[in-house]
Amino acid sequence: MFERPRSGERALLVHVFLPDDKDQEDLREFAELAASAGAEVLGSVTASRRAPDPRYFIGAGKAEEIRQRLVQAGGELVLFNHSLSPSQERNLERLFQCRVLDRTGLILDIFAQRARSFEGKLQVELAQLRHLSTRLVRGWTHLERQKGGIGLRGPGETQLETDRRLLGNRIKQLNRRLDKVQRQREQGRRARQRAEVPTVSLVGYTNAGKSTLFNRLTEAGVYAADQLFATLDPTLRRLELPDLGHVVLADTVGFVRHLPHDLVAAFRSTLEETRSADLLLHVVDASDEERQPRIGQVDQVLTEVGAEAVPQLLVYNKIDLLDEAPRLERDAEGRPWRVWVSAASGAGLELLREAVAERLRGRMSAGWLCLPPAAGRLRAELFAAGVVREERVDSRGCCWLRVLLPTADLARLCAAGTVDCELHAEPAGEFLASAAAAP
Repeated sequence: MFERPRSGERALLVHVFLPDDKDQEDLREFAELAASAGAEVLGSVTASRRAPDPRYFIGAGKAEEIRQRLVQAGGELVLFNHSLSPSQERNLERLFQCRVLDRTGLILDIFAQRARSFEGKLQVELAQLRHLSTRLVRGWTHLERQKGGIGLRGPGETQLETDRRLLGNRIKQLNRRLDKVQRQREQGRRARQRAEVPTVSLVGYTNAGKSTLFNRLTEAGVYAADQLFATLDPTLRRLELPDLGHVVLADTVGFVRHLPHDLVAAFRSTLEETRSADLLLHVVDASDEERQPRIGQVDQVLTEVGAEAVPQLLVYNKIDLLDEAPRLERDAEGRPWRVWVSAASGAGLELLREAVAERLRGRMSAGWLCLPPAAGRLRAELFAAGVVREERVDSRGCCWLRVLLPTADLARLCAAGTVDCELHAEPAGEFLASAAAAP
């Protein structure tokens, strides 16, 4: 048995190339993850193996080499760019006499540092406890300690059993709290759906510039930095679009390849913002040489959370690093497919707004609606809803309103049967007055 060493900041990175691993981790990205966690990277060690070693993941000789490098460089932490089993992690810690973290543990640590909201902290803690629950066995020197004293001697409850019970109770408590937060989020979604307010979610690989783009579009002031997982907590803001009115724009957590399953499960309620969205803005770092694999990895996470069927609009960001001009590209059906922008300089943002409005306009109905003089109440409701773009009054006293409203709202008008809800391409009849709609 052993006492687990305290974690440090001076880290040595380890990466093993495996022939059967078709999706090798990016060592450069792993170094950025370590830097985002606040580690001082002393160097990296690479190795090639046909299969992971059951005891150390790396071979015994390579493990001894790492131990010697740690002693020479004064390292306090070893980070593996792979998932380690609990026994491999314990064996390596016993050999190195320092803390060992795998890729999952490193990402969990970054999330713990970045979480700011109440919900985000609960989600991160839940993911950490689920990960920790698999690493309790022989993790401390006191695991076989039992209760003693007169009347308490006997088999008793081992410290390991106590820790497991406490972890289980805390996980149940966190799940109850998150269920309550999820119900509150669901109420907000239902309210937006009743109001027929379209929702647009920003998704993409971490550090693709989602938060910077979000701030440019909404002036939200969300924290943004050139680092992985700079922001975790989802933020909702209103976005005004040309000829469409306002929509809700949601900034979500960034993705990374092999995102830990515990995190995907813990952040499921947050990621449901993407599943219930009307449109996804898939932000891509246009300057990244690995941008195509990154797109596939984001699509894979979207499939895991059930958002693969939501329409997407690709946003190629950071064109200022490529000297590219902003432009809008369309698919074979003429719909906006890809927009090239720069969130840092603001280039191409008007094209992006127009593309989003055009993609959302498919769920909207536009035209002239004829209201009889007795439908004054309905006229007032339409103006209050902000769907009227222009008004004309004909010689019979009927109001002709040029409207743009959700198709579902138009269907409800038809179902009520109070007015003829047919939309006309042009108003008919002789007009006594013409007025622009109030803003």
